[in-house]
Parts: sequence; C-alpha cells; structure tokens
Amino acid sequence: MYLFRKFGFYFAAFWAALTLNFLIPRMLPGNPVDILIGKLAQQGPIAPGTRDSLEMLLGADSSESLWSQYIGYLGGLASGDFGTSVTYFPAPVTEVIGQAIPWTLILVGASTLLAFLLGVSLGAFAGWKRGTWIDSVIPATALLQSVPYFWLALVLVYVFALNLGWFPLSGGYDVNSVSPGMSWEFISSAISYGTLPAITIVVSSVGGWLLGMRNMMVSTLSDDYVVTAEAKGLSPIRVMIAYAARNAALPSIAGFAISLGFIVAGSIITEQVFSYPGIGNAMLLAVSNNDYALMQGLFLVITIAVLVSNLLVDLFYGLIDPRTRTRN
Repeated sequence: MYLFRKFGFYFAAFWAALTLNFLIPRMLPGNPVDILIGKLAQQGPIAPGTRDSLEMLLGADSSESLWSQYIGYLGGLASGDFGTSVTYFPAPVTEVIGQAIPWTLILVGASTLLAFLLGVSLGAFAGWKRGTWIDSVIPATALLQSVPYFWLALVLVYVFALNLGWFPLSGGYDVNSVSPGMSWEFISSAISYGTLPAITIVVSSVGGWLLGMRNMMVSTLSDDYVVTAEAKGLSPIRVMIAYAARNAALPSIAGFAISLGFIVAGSIITEQVFSYPGIGNAMLLAVSNNDYALMQGLFLVITIAVLVSNLLVDLFYGLIDPRTRTRN
C-alpha cells in the first residue's frame, strides 16, 4: 500500500507537469511561426503556403482547438517525437537536447559532487572542532554563498579570463582547432573551458553543505553513542568518522540525492555568462524565441529527473526508516 500511494502520487505529479508543460509556453506572448518566418524572410522571399506548412510542422496550428493540440502533444511524447526546434531549425528537439545534456551533466554534475564532498568534509571537521578558531574560520567561508551568483561569475571572468588569461573567455571547447570526440585534444580543451564555470558553481554552493553538516555534527556529538565511543577510549579520528560524521551526514546525503534531479536543469546564469553549450543556455534561447517544442522538451526532461530523484529518496527513506511507511 505504501508503494502504491507513492507511485500514484508521482504519477499524478507527472501528469500535472505534462499538462503545465503544454499550457505555459502557449500562454507566452508571441508566435514561434512568426519568428521562424522572420528568420526565413532574411534569406529570401517566402513562398505561399509556408505559414501553413510551418504551423503543421511545429504543432502550432491556430485553427486547431487547444484540446486537439493537447492530444497531439501527448501522442507525440508517447512516440518519442518532441517536435522541431525553432531556435535550431530544422533540427529536432531530441537532437538538440541530446547534444546539450552531456555538457550540463559533466559540468554541473561534477561541480555539485565536488561542492558536496568539500562542504561535508569541512563541515564535519568544523563541527568536530566546535568552539575553536577552526570552527570560526571555516564556516566564515560560507559567506561566499550570499554573493550574487551572476556577480561572482562576472568577477571570475574579468580576473581570470580577461586580465590574467588563465582560462578561455566563453564556450565549451575551442571550435576553431578541435573537433568533438574522445581525443585528448578535445577533452583537454573541454576541461580548460569548463574549469572557470565549475569554480563558480563550487564556490557559490559549498557554503550551504558546509553549514548544514557543521550544525548536524554539533548536534550528533552530544548523542549517547558518540559519548560512549569516546568513553571507551576509541581514537578521535574513528569517533569522528565512524560514529559522528557517518550519522550526521544522512540529511546531507538525502539533500544531495534530491539535488541530483536539478543537475539536469543546469545552471542557467553560469551557462549564459560563460556561453556554455548546456541545457541552461538552450532553455534561455528557447524562451527568448518562443520555441514551444524545445521548451516543452527541456521542461519534460527536467521534470522527469526531479521526480525520479525525489521518488528514489522517498523509497530509500521508507527502506531505512519504517516509521515513514506508517506515517504516510
């Protein structure tokens, strides 16, 4: 019954997300067909009947009722057809998303993992050394989290890219001399271009993990099993890692599991500042061009990632804590 309720809730949430995913782009001002016709008009005269053909291609036929468009939208999703992108016309949406997702997963995924490990480690150490100068210095670094995200990215670009020239200014790799592939030249170029955006994400997010772990560590150190372990004469390192930090990290691990779903969404501000070719940059272009199909495809992928990660966390907690099954 517990699993049935959980799957039923997430199925209802998924259906609601699909419906909103269909409605929200159509509530925005503008028409993707007009935008695409404007682009084509710059290349030459527009043939008669072009508008009708584009409306059928993009699923934006104004003569169809909203309900008919909704049924066609669900049918396209069921067959894996997300439509054609206006922004990257005539590329299909699946191709655009398939090219953008790896960049975001590698950049945001690796940066989130590094920020989590660094924040939890420093937070555990600061909590263990509570009341000392270390406990005062390490949490102070969390003040960086209050710095505006875009401002930090711009400062890093100005200092390390423009003035010092240590990192490239923008992009995902050197498009002039490197071709995408599994060659070392491409990988090293991608690492060089992704280092500065990764530093921005790590610096701006590590403080939250640090403070959360530090506070949980201080609370855990007063529990009976930690006091008993210390009374037995166990080494401080063993008590800190095997007893205190191991249990104090559980809420952070759950939060990290949930944050994995948002990795797919990428970091729109970071990708925009650095012109990084990820999901965030594609989403911003889709919104600015009223690209219904691309917006719907991106939102759908993000929705699925968030729902799946939350479902896994719910099932994980239900497995390790039977009380959650009785309460729910």
